[in-house]
Amino acid sequence: MAAQDSAGDTALHRAAEQWLLWDKNPKTYAIVKQLLAEGNAGELQKYFGSRMEFGTAGLRAAMGAGISHMNDLTIIQTTQGFCRYLEKNFSDLKKRGVVIGFDARAHLSSGGSSKRFARLAANTFISQGVPVYLFSDIIPTPFVPYTVTHLKLCAGIMVTASHNPKQDNGYKVYWENGAQIISPHDKGISQAIEENQEPWPQAWDDKLIDSSPLLHDPYAMVNKEYFKDIQKQCFYRNINKETNLKFVHTSVHGVGHKFVQLAFKAFDLSPPFAVPEQKDPDPDFPTVKYPNPEEGKGVLTLSFALAEKDGARIILANDPDADRLAVAEKQESGEWKVFSGNELGALLGWWIFTCWKNNSRDTHAIKDVYMLSSTVSSKILRAIALKEGFHFEETLTGFKWMGNRAKQLMDQGKAVLFAFEEAIGYMCCPAVLDKDGVSAAVITAEMASFLATRNLSLSQQLKAVYDEYGFHITKASYFICHDPKVIQQLFDNLRNFDGKNTYPKSCGRFKVSGIRDLTTGYDSSQPDQKAILPTSKSSQMITFTFANGGVATMRTSGTEPKIKYYSELCAPPGNSDVEQLKKELDELVNALEKHFFQPEKNKLQRKTE
Repeated sequence: MAAQDSAGDTALHRAAEQWLLWDKNPKTYAIVKQLLAEGNAGELQKYFGSRMEFGTAGLRAAMGAGISHMNDLTIIQTTQGFCRYLEKNFSDLKKRGVVIGFDARAHLSSGGSSKRFARLAANTFISQGVPVYLFSDIIPTPFVPYTVTHLKLCAGIMVTASHNPKQDNGYKVYWENGAQIISPHDKGISQAIEENQEPWPQAWDDKLIDSSPLLHDPYAMVNKEYFKDIQKQCFYRNINKETNLKFVHTSVHGVGHKFVQLAFKAFDLSPPFAVPEQKDPDPDFPTVKYPNPEEGKGVLTLSFALAEKDGARIILANDPDADRLAVAEKQESGEWKVFSGNELGALLGWWIFTCWKNNSRDTHAIKDVYMLSSTVSSKILRAIALKEGFHFEETLTGFKWMGNRAKQLMDQGKAVLFAFEEAIGYMCCPAVLDKDGVSAAVITAEMASFLATRNLSLSQQLKAVYDEYGFHITKASYFICHDPKVIQQLFDNLRNFDGKNTYPKSCGRFKVSGIRDLTTGYDSSQPDQKAILPTSKSSQMITFTFANGGVATMRTSGTEPKIKYYSELCAPPGNSDVEQLKKELDELVNALEKHFFQPEKNKLQRKTE
């Protein structure tokens, strides 16, 4: 064992010494030099034990030194690999080029920042003769896929960690179709990164790009064209001009403020009140524990206070890279209701379809209309589609799947009106094949303004949607687990519940009527018992259908140490005993936690507000 340990230690020392030959960032260089001097194997393991994995979501990790963190050198290596992979796939890469955007994240102790990473990435491409459209200032993530499509580029990179904790950063990649990459591109890029570790001769000299004829700044053009394109989703300009409805907007110390203001202007809406303490970008996110509007009311405390002061009834909250949107509305009781991602998905789906129907000249076109949602999101769009006659499709979790599928459908001449996922992500505008919190915010504001002319609130309209298409009650949460072995064991137990290769037949008092396992590819509802959706052995995901109409999915997270669950009870139109449905779903979730998660036995940590 000792020999094995020393071999491991030697490999770590070698990796750290190699690092020092290549790293020209004085801060990360000094950190690694000190680690080597101290010879602490545990610390070296933390920085050099394993390289960040490049997946379909690109990279996401804490900023800091070494191969397991986001820093200047790992960005150079990643971009060198990506550049070689693109050269292999596009003969016209040097004609078309790539776009690079960044958010406002920064990390003083390692000298890393999104802007610096973006410049180093741009330098890598330009050194190889590839044109780069590098935004000169911070932008929302959706501007990158928009630019890929608009300028017909080969690829896009967005440097952001979205709503992750402040020490993190990320590197998100889009393909020429304007959607996030899917397999096998991640494997190909990963392989190319491994083969291009040594920085190229000009890798560190990012000042060279400023005088290069290959550097372009798309900022002004995109700011004009994007807002022109989203106006195609503006249907009630006169109502927008007249409305008395007031809105509060928070960008949660991220990039969204300026762009949501411009979106309101594009729709002729009065600008929303901005939460002053949160409107300017701040990489420390000082007023929130987590910069994630999904985490509940804590993130919205300052928004509630401003709304009360200014008499605003609706709050719109973007996450720091402005690709997600949370919405809250003041109720008659004076309480604030924060809509879940599924509830806002139901409202936006209803609204966008209604606007399409009222403005479509061709009644036959409905056969070419599509809406999409991910398999862990509410099935409300399916219910609307069944009744109204358009198509609904579900995809695997994540906008990479919905973006790619939307593009396929659009290439076949179909209209993809809307796609959403329960994690407050909405694609309301076909010009962006990814979630977009800017267009979603202004379209929600127009919907609320229109409803106000009918004396309806968003909550009342949501009830009307459920009355018409059937109640869809959802409940989602997660457990935190830092031990991959425990997670593996938990899912293995579900696959061998009553003996080898048998899934549970019931969960407490609830009878299981169907099982789909997208890790193994098993689906009990298919004639050949093979799942239709793509399967992935690298992540865990099992969906249980219950005899009472309930559905529950358990899955691991790709970016966090979480086991998530999503549950839904779908009732046919006419069953309006909501309290009874909620009670039934609560009981189902309790049974799921008790029998399938077994938090005490597995030492799982519950989500805390």
